[in-house]
Amino acid sequence: MITLLLILIFVLGYIAIAFEHPLHLDKTPIALLTGMLLWAVLALGGTYLNLDVAAGEHGFMSFLDEQLSEHLFDISNILFFLLGAMTIVETVDLHGGFDIITRKVQTTNKVSLLWIIGVLAFFMSSVLDNLTTTIVMVSLLLKLISDRKLRLYYVGMVVIAANAGGAWTPIGDVTTTMLWIGGQVTTMAIIKGVFLPSIVCLVVPLLLLSTRPILKGKLPERETTHAAQGTMFEKWVVLLMGLAALIFVPIFKTVTHLPPFMGMLMGLAIVWITVELIHFRKNPEQKSGFSVVKALTKIDVPSVLFFLGILLAVSALEVAGILGKLALSLDHNIGNYPFIVVVIGVLSSIIDNVPLVAACMGMYPVLHEGAANATPQMVSYFAQDGMFWEFMAYCAGTGGSLLIIGSAAGVAAMGIERIDFIWYFKNMTWLAAAGYFAGAAVYLLLYFL
Repeated sequence: MITLLLILIFVLGYIAIAFEHPLHLDKTPIALLTGMLLWAVLALGGTYLNLDVAAGEHGFMSFLDEQLSEHLFDISNILFFLLGAMTIVETVDLHGGFDIITRKVQTTNKVSLLWIIGVLAFFMSSVLDNLTTTIVMVSLLLKLISDRKLRLYYVGMVVIAANAGGAWTPIGDVTTTMLWIGGQVTTMAIIKGVFLPSIVCLVVPLLLLSTRPILKGKLPERETTHAAQGTMFEKWVVLLMGLAALIFVPIFKTVTHLPPFMGMLMGLAIVWITVELIHFRKNPEQKSGFSVVKALTKIDVPSVLFFLGILLAVSALEVAGILGKLALSLDHNIGNYPFIVVVIGVLSSIIDNVPLVAACMGMYPVLHEGAANATPQMVSYFAQDGMFWEFMAYCAGTGGSLLIIGSAAGVAAMGIERIDFIWYFKNMTWLAAAGYFAGAAVYLLLYFL
């Protein structure tokens, strides 16, 4: 009964978020209410789910507090990362730093620009990550394209490209990073195995979107801005420092093994000090127009709170054991491991891919040759760099593009551009699905050949 109630609350909350415009309800309070209600139901009815058994002698509420603290730590990692990245991007924007890049994009052909943006987002996300890449690319598009109706197609393509680009490197997507840290995959093997399917996942939507009528012809004239901007020296310094701070994050994580948000906040601190130093001779009124404090006021806080609500809701389902049961159900009822991974990829567009992948990592140990009761096929599937793990990295990383709230990149784009869930579903989901299934078919074809 409690399980059904939890699922019902999640489904109703999800539907309300999807139909926020017809219902005239903002998605942020719905997401927050859904997350808090799920945890309240867990607190009041968790004993009926036998969670008190897992709690042991320490007591049920102590167990629940521990679980909430653990999940809140993981969620805060993402939120602080998001806040740091958004602040750096806004600081660069205040100085007009992105104008340096936009002036380099000379093409006025809509299709040419689409391919440039898609390829750039794809490779940027492999070095940075899909979340940071999306924030940077959407900020660029705001400068390049004044027509919002047209711009949304480019933003949707950025989400698809960033997720595809993040899947094939250990630092590009959180699920690939999880598998890399867990020892399921190694760096060169995941690049070799998933790069080509990820390319297909990008190219197919690009080809299809290029044929749409709205992408025909030339771009409209860009709107000129009269906002105060820095000198050319200040633009270059802040742009280079901002990009260096973003690139520094994966390096910081690799060297220190600390959470990525700490590298992002360290980068923000360095950018902040740099901005203070290059403007120190100006009077307070002039300095305020370029300060990081002003950049912080431009951040879309509702989108951050929306992210918090969604992640808390998913974590409640994980603690209740619902996601683990879902993974077990797939295993028992389907049995075909490649098909299971494809289904998990589709589910990752509805439910956060992190707990789904974590559940699979817990269900299936990394096998080695000679393992007890393990057939050669099972070893080929579940060994380090085995098909199951590589295919999981691809599907869980790119499947989130099927819906706008299925990935961190999508949620960030949704927050910055206020993209309607239904608009994305009508206009981008079929493109993302075409790329997703085409890339999956390429991976399986290469594996079985």
